[in-house]
Amino acid sequence: MKYLALVYVDEEKLADAPADETLAYAADLGKRGKCHAAEALRAAHTATTVRVRDDRVAVSDGPLAGTKEHLAGFYVLDSKDLDEAIRLAAYMPPAKVASIELRPLVPGGWPRRLPWR
Repeated sequence: MKYLALVYVDEEKLADAPADETLAYAADLGKRGKCHAAEALRAAHTATTVRVRDDRVAVSDGPLAGTKEHLAGFYVLDSKDLDEAIRLAAYMPPAKVASIELRPLVPGGWPRRLPWR
């Protein structure tokens, strides 16, 4: 089963995240076939939020939510079950300063597999 591991962190603590350990851990997960992708995101203030309401496009600067913790990156994990995904997330170096949200991916894609995949 695939899980999306979302890394949320208070950007003031982001400098405390062990970058070298994080890269090494992601590389190790990839070699073991446990990670399909892992990326860091630029700071939340660089985000642009797009909404369409009543056929009108609204664009605003900044992240969707006005919270202290922001999405800083993600991993796409391949785990046999939630327990294994939790173990993988618990060893992620960013977990020392961030929160890791695990979300199972919909099998086959959502709402169905996209034509270019």
